[in-house]
Amino acid sequence: MYEKSKNLKVLLEGGVIPVVRAESSDEALKVVDAIREGGINTIEITMTVPGAIEVMGEVSIKLGEDVLLGAGTVLDAETARACILAGAKFIVGPCLNLEMLKLCKRYSILAIPGAMTPTEILTAWEAGADVVKVFPAGNLGGADYIKAIKAPLPQILLNPTGGIDLTNAKDFIKAGAAAISVGSSLVDKKAIAQGKYNIISENARKFIEEVKKGRAG
Repeated sequence: MYEKSKNLKVLLEGGVIPVVRAESSDEALKVVDAIREGGINTIEITMTVPGAIEVMGEVSIKLGEDVLLGAGTVLDAETARACILAGAKFIVGPCLNLEMLKLCKRYSILAIPGAMTPTEILTAWEAGADVVKVFPAGNLGGADYIKAIKAPLPQILLNPTGGIDLTNAKDFIKAGAAAISVGSSLVDKKAIAQGKYNIISENARKFIEEVKKGRAG
């Protein structure tokens, strides 16, 4: 199967994109291991992680095809290219940058730009987005907002981000989200500080179950 299509299939089937923010590359690598232990193989490392590019490179070398590695908080095409060279298979932005989209298309890398309004969402999709990140979903009305957007735009794959936790994850999936992104509600900062990475693994398992429930209707 064409690699980009295969990567999109993996991302959508999993349904959960853990957003990894850490204080160091060593900490980030431990978090990635914990998430994988919990059954999620899709990982988004944000550019806010110290040495993010190096962390991606280490994860890519260490885990290779065992993980679908993505870069988050990517603001421009130059940063996107650096992430791709480090091994990122998908690029996520908090907002819509058309040059970033163009670069991802050039190298057949999954592009998930951020958008908020129906106009922005459609513009991103028409410009070549593979999935559109709806951000900040929690502040926009939560799952109800996703349901409202899907009504006139059912063809667009939406990835709500922001304000998603175990209490509402299945609601977002029921509303039509193709995949959800989760940060601190999965990558527990307190657990990291205490070195209790098993809590992150357990959180990953719980999110997988919530996605299953949402898809079951």
